[in-house]
Amino acid sequence: MNTPRTTLYRDKHNAKLMGVCSGIADYTGVNVLWVRLGTLALCLGLGWPILAYFVAGFVLNKKPPHLYRDASEQKYWQSVRQSPKRTAREIRANFRDIDRRLAAVESHYVSSNPRLTAEIERLR
Repeated sequence: MNTPRTTLYRDKHNAKLMGVCSGIADYTGVNVLWVRLGTLALCLGLGWPILAYFVAGFVLNKKPPHLYRDASEQKYWQSVRQSPKRTAREIRANFRDIDRRLAAVESHYVSSNPRLTAEIERLR
């Protein structure tokens, strides 16, 4: 089963209470300490965010144990969630670079192999 990687989960592995702050930190890529401090400040200042925290703790699903293969995949999905358009631009740029490099390899190989050049010309 393919688990959605763009969903907010509770992260019980890094949790202090219910895993909501660590889940938000995992989702956004922000350091969990800053998320916890922000949550604490909101709870002390406004009061009602404590209720929202517990509601989120009961509503959110627990993060699957093997959601990411490694840290680079986790970082990739965090960037997708933060800015999907930027991520798509970066992927297109990477493909253009790969295509350019592949064309250069092909050009080098064809130009240094007269038999292959003749075969390509014969096919045209």
